Amino acid sequence: MKWIIVTGATGGLGQAITKKIFEQTQYGVISLSSSAEYKNKEYINIYGDRLVHIQFDLHNTDKIKELFLNTISDIGEIIGLVNNSAVAYDDIVTNLNIDKLQNMYNVNVFSAMNLTKYSLRNMLLHKNEGSIVHISSISAHTGYKGLAMYASTKGAMEAFSKNTAREWGLKGIRSNCVAPGFMETAISSDLSDEQKDRIYKRTSMKKATDIDSVADTVVFLLTDKSKSITGAVLNVDNGTI
Repeated sequence: MKWIIVTGATGGLGQAITKKIFEQTQYGVISLSSSAEYKNKEYINIYGDRLVHIQFDLHNTDKIKELFLNTISDIGEIIGLVNNSAVAYDDIVTNLNIDKLQNMYNVNVFSAMNLTKYSLRNMLLHKNEGSIVHISSISAHTGYKGLAMYASTKGAMEAFSKNTAREWGLKGIRSNCVAPGFMETAISSDLSDEQKDRIYKRTSMKKATDIDSVADTVVFLLTDKSKSITGAVLNVDNGTI
């Protein structure tokens, strides 16, 4: 069996992506999250040995090499990576706190880049064509008060993805981004109903982005159905951009 790594796989979007991978592909999922165990027992019962959960804190960027050498390489060949994990540090720029910014970049950018590095090496070692998908955000394309710093992490990953696609396309390895609109997930749970309403009014459809729609787009990019798509950013945002 070949494997797709999904970070943040115990969260709302991560679980949706994992389920779609199981339903639409023959691959296994390596779940990476800070949770000690995989939260959805139903998935464990149904999909059994197609799901391997690893507790790992993505703040520890320097331990990713060890993670691959000592754990992931023993599981099997990597065919895909979904960089889904993210932390949000929201504030206006004049209040910028460098420690909080560094913490956010460690998870959203540096760990995602390092995971890409070692996933690529695994694909090259086993001569596998593969697909990497980074979860971006519409905040990288349109302004929201208080999201400049968070948006900068997503903009960085979009630039990284485009250049990764150019570097490794000859080997059949693709890299793309999915930029969701605001979804009803843990990362948006601190927003008030009034704040959410203002956000949704900026969309064409006047409502939250559907999580399953985002997950379906991610899995589409992981499969051969999208074999001619690389270096792209797909907006799934109810018409915000």
